[in-house]
Amino acid sequence: MTVKKSVVVIGGGTGTHTILRGLKHFSHTVDITAIVGMSDSGGSTGRLRDEFGMLPVGDARMAMAALADDSGVNELLMRDLFLYRFQNGNGLKGHNLGNLLLTALSDMLGNEAVAIAAASQILRLSGTVLPITTDKVHLTALYDDYVEVEGEHKIDAPLPDRYGHRIIQLGLRPEATIHPAAMAALSSADMIIIGPGDLYSSLLANCVVTGVPQVIKNSRAKFVYVANLMERLGQTEGMTVSDCVRAIEKYVGKQPDVVVVNDASLPQNMIERYKKEEGTRPVVDDIENDSKLIVVRTDLISHEDNQQPVGDQVRRSLIRHDSDKLAAAVLSALNS
Repeated sequence: MTVKKSVVVIGGGTGTHTILRGLKHFSHTVDITAIVGMSDSGGSTGRLRDEFGMLPVGDARMAMAALADDSGVNELLMRDLFLYRFQNGNGLKGHNLGNLLLTALSDMLGNEAVAIAAASQILRLSGTVLPITTDKVHLTALYDDYVEVEGEHKIDAPLPDRYGHRIIQLGLRPEATIHPAAMAALSSADMIIIGPGDLYSSLLANCVVTGVPQVIKNSRAKFVYVANLMERLGQTEGMTVSDCVRAIEKYVGKQPDVVVVNDASLPQNMIERYKKEEGTRPVVDDIENDSKLIVVRTDLISHEDNQQPVGDQVRRSLIRHDSDKLAAAVLSALNS
């Protein structure tokens, strides 16, 4: 009997949802674990966090929706219900039903980690979703002009005075400790994937949790970074792939073993839209193979029509990776 290899994805948001959707199709050959951030403070998640004082559940919801059983009509309906966002209603507009359900389960069962596990059973996941920490924290960013911003949403959707500034130090207030189940998953992993996703607010936000850098450094797993397609306003403007790799090495204390990069042309109309609306551009691939770094270059572009969801207050990427192409690329590195 063949023993499945363990693949752990660290991140949150749309990027993690995308790669998990693809990996789910390989759940018969690999064990999948998603470890998601707990510092979100924007949109529906942020509102519930403020009102109920619980941990943010939005990243967990996105990961669970990606791994949910979609083999039949009823299963698809349950998954879509978990993703449903109210477009109307006094107090309900903008809220995501999955966030509300997870908040209710947290209240009923006593904590968010147990609530995530219970919802995972309901959705019959092809994998496991774990919080990076169960400590209540806020993300902080110190910029190159020594202005500090507190709150993930303010970093993810920054004020115009942050445009063009580099983040020189990311942290959490107060400090947080890695959840034991997340530590165990990382310790036993055969592959650890970080990305795609917003470099600071989705990816590195997990790596400033105490214990995370240590367990990744000590792991024998192949450490993989999936490079983003576009710059992120207020976070990675002007940063190249190699700049992002150095940022990961700074916070993890270890350079990725593998970097997965798109080499297909992006839609010109979308590039022009980003440039006009945000002033951002495609991330420049300047990474070079060396004896300690494998670079996987392939077509990773999704040709789906990605639109901003109605009622969603958080800005989403419109140029995205293709789930199946991305999963195939990272798993090819697993067996190389």
